[in-house]
Amino acid sequence: QYLGRKPKALSGGQRQRVAIGRAIVRDPKVMLMDEPLSNLDAKLRNQMRAELIKLRERINTTFIYVTHDQTEAMTLGDRIVIMKDGFIQQVGTPQEVFNHPYNLFVAGFIGSPQMNFFDAELIKVDGKYAVKLANLVVELSEDKQARLAANNVEEQAITLGVRPEHLNLDANGIPGTIDVNEMMGSSIHLHVHTMDRDIILVVSTMNMTGADIAALAMGSATGFSFPGNVCHVFSKETNVNLEA
Repeated sequence: QYLGRKPKALSGGQRQRVAIGRAIVRDPKVMLMDEPLSNLDAKLRNQMRAELIKLRERINTTFIYVTHDQTEAMTLGDRIVIMKDGFIQQVGTPQEVFNHPYNLFVAGFIGSPQMNFFDAELIKVDGKYAVKLANLVVELSEDKQARLAANNVEEQAITLGVRPEHLNLDANGIPGTIDVNEMMGSSIHLHVHTMDRDIILVVSTMNMTGADIAALAMGSATGFSFPGNVCHVFSKETNVNLEA
């Protein structure tokens, strides 16, 4: 339907789709795409993302895909190169950069909503590493224990990172106040003010009753905690993950 039109008669999104088509028919060894979906609306962007995944498998060529959209990076990439100010911060699979971010920048960049950060302490309890945050002392998981021990990490002040979906509502945990309640359907995004900072909890509604949801109204008091296998511990001095 676009063949009879001049380029100037096409919208930005149409020009992007035509450009992709022109590149494909040349049967390239490598395809470089610079934010090809940026001018599309949300629905079409989701559709095109799926089409690009199928296209990549079908033509079996290398794609170098430049984007500021982490969703595109996570869903389209076999390996992701995360850059800041022209310098590479981390290279890895989507799962690697999500589960084992190398530094604070990567941790805050990958994941939506963004990872929560706290000023905390890395301590040892009976020879085991634990994080101390306010009234909580949480022993780290065995895999984290092993990586920290291998790096000879000492007790120190740290920046603790925990993703919103890994925080649990807990009346006996760290207290806070719900500032905003965003009902997303399958989950609720709670914006909580605690310890002089704002954080986000993503709470599943799957097993919640109407009364449970009503109790999470704006202005309500709440509390949260987290298990030891979801903690990310970063150096205060270098911002690097102490497990790296």
